[in-house]
Amino acid sequence: MVQSPGPGASTRSHGMGARQIYEALREQILRGVYGTGSQLPSSRGLAEELGVSRTTVTVAYEQLAAEGFIDIRQGARPRVASSLLGHELTANPPKRFGPVHLSSYGERLRGTPRWPDYLPNTLKVDFRYGVLAPSDFPASVWKRAMNAAMAQRPARLAYDDPCGSSRLRQALQGYLWRARTVRCDPEQIVIVNGSQQGLDLCARLLLDPGDSFVIEDPCYRMARQVFASTGATPVPLEVDDHGMQTEQLAGVAARLAYVTPSHQFPLGGVMPIPRRHQLLEWAREQGAYVIEDDYDSEYRYDISPVPPLHSLEDHGAVIYLGTISKTLSPMLRIGYLVVPAEFLQVFETAKQLADRHSPMAGQESLASLIESGGYESHVRRVRRINGERREALLTALKRSFPGRIAVQGAEAGLHVVIWFNDLPRSRETALVEAAQYAGLGLHPISPLYHRQSGAGEADRVGLVMGYSALSIRQIEKGVEMLRDVVARL
Repeated sequence: MVQSPGPGASTRSHGMGARQIYEALREQILRGVYGTGSQLPSSRGLAEELGVSRTTVTVAYEQLAAEGFIDIRQGARPRVASSLLGHELTANPPKRFGPVHLSSYGERLRGTPRWPDYLPNTLKVDFRYGVLAPSDFPASVWKRAMNAAMAQRPARLAYDDPCGSSRLRQALQGYLWRARTVRCDPEQIVIVNGSQQGLDLCARLLLDPGDSFVIEDPCYRMARQVFASTGATPVPLEVDDHGMQTEQLAGVAARLAYVTPSHQFPLGGVMPIPRRHQLLEWAREQGAYVIEDDYDSEYRYDISPVPPLHSLEDHGAVIYLGTISKTLSPMLRIGYLVVPAEFLQVFETAKQLADRHSPMAGQESLASLIESGGYESHVRRVRRINGERREALLTALKRSFPGRIAVQGAEAGLHVVIWFNDLPRSRETALVEAAQYAGLGLHPISPLYHRQSGAGEADRVGLVMGYSALSIRQIEKGVEMLRDVVARL
């Protein structure tokens, strides 16, 4: 007899379906209510008992037979399959005993804290960096480009070039030359699922366990983590108002260096030409590679564009990394690498092994946007909007904290760093928690340092304040809330 779900409840009132009947009988077989070889009710009898159609019971029985739990013969009641004899059946499989065995890579990841930048946000104002305002996205333009891409009927539905759409690579070649003076062949461009996949491919292909890599301190945390996940050891070099202090490279042996020279993340410095040449000379001497992350090069307000490292180097030592996550949306997951020609085959193979290729519809849509001039028009528009947000934030901070804070990195990008002159770093946690209680999202800079005790400015409370997802009113309100929280603290 099939036991209904709910003690004392009428099975007829539950209106059991075939799935429920199947699950109930399967559980009873697993628990030994029906032993091996024992008979189950006939389909007609069970249907009458449960108040369902005979067809419903027949469907449940056929599923049990298909999975080998029962045997069905014409004119006879179903029986629990004799093939189950000797097999230990249980509805609740035993828990695993002993330790979980992971690869060395898995063990390194297990000890790495997650970066919860994808969690839902219920704050009134959140100065989170790296996010964009939905109102800035060119929805109608992108929709037209996407519809056009989806309307194209390919000759066949098949896997495409792992390095990406040839049309997009051609369009990007022209855009990078116009916007960043990067000269390359379309074949040197590899389309990746956001800059993070680009970093992961570089890490896998250029680093072995026991190697060393040079990285800025403070830096983009997920870059440090992805390189360290290979088993390589970071060599952090301090950053000042002009980016990485490249004089510290003397005597450093490493396989690669990761830098953000056009707008250092998070402090905002721009690496001057002498330091750029010093870095490239070190790379040539070491036989090392430089990964140049040009993540938000489109946003410049008080400074003129500086040529990227890639345009200064002709020995194939620089891998250029770009993304549309700061111009269109991080949700589109489109980035690109410009790799030395001799690396193309191995990057192509690594990309193919990772995910075959990035989604083609988004690539074709972006290509259409670049070809039409719509992408650069959009960049100019959001640069102006974010310039207004930046000005609103700087004005509000100056008004609320006269003489109490120092601001870094305001000349470019989508965030600023502020340092409280009168708040020691020991008050950081209290400030962040009090702000969160008030509905304000604050993001300290200390986790971006290699060692959180840090050096230099990190002995004070420092905040990375993003503004690109906020309206001017939200920015002004958020700074007022920050002022009140600091006053109470």
